[in-house]
Amino acid sequence: MAKAVRLEEGDASKVPTPPGSNKGISVIDLILRLVGIAGTLGAAIAMGTNEQTLPFFTRFVRFDAQYDDFRSFRLFVVVNAIVAAYFVLTIPLSIVHIIRSVARGSRIILIILDTIMLALLTAGASAAASIVYLAHNGNSSTNWLPVCQQYGDFCQGASGSLIGSFGAIVVLILAILLGAIALSRQAKRII
Repeated sequence: MAKAVRLEEGDASKVPTPPGSNKGISVIDLILRLVGIAGTLGAAIAMGTNEQTLPFFTRFVRFDAQYDDFRSFRLFVVVNAIVAAYFVLTIPLSIVHIIRSVARGSRIILIILDTIMLALLTAGASAAASIVYLAHNGNSSTNWLPVCQQYGDFCQGASGSLIGSFGAIVVLILAILLGAIALSRQAKRII
């Protein structure tokens, strides 16, 4: 009864969390990292293999659209490959967090690196999204015509690869939040 009264008075932050309560958070973090690998690797492969060729009057003259024609798309592929490799390299650390849920220093490092990768991935995905937007809609004030009417398959491939990359951005945000929650639970146990 006394414990219930203390909770009602506002001492909830001083209630100790049971040891091992971060294991669930660590398992979710591992699952998120696996989903992040799928998203970033899929986005890099989809954009890296994206191309379309249009014949022009004769079969000897052709117009090609490839991802490496645009610097933003090249950046997108490189950034997604870097973040996919980062996810692969952090899986062992995530497994260590499942085994030792009291690991504090490695969680802090992981949060910092996750934040750096989030910034990098957001920059690459945003740069590619701006080019995809221009390809779909054009820009009338600069006389840029939409090219997706001619290169429909290329534009669909580029748009589809953006989905995986923005999904990985959400995964990184959730991983950062989960790491912060796990650290705050450890701080409550120390106090």
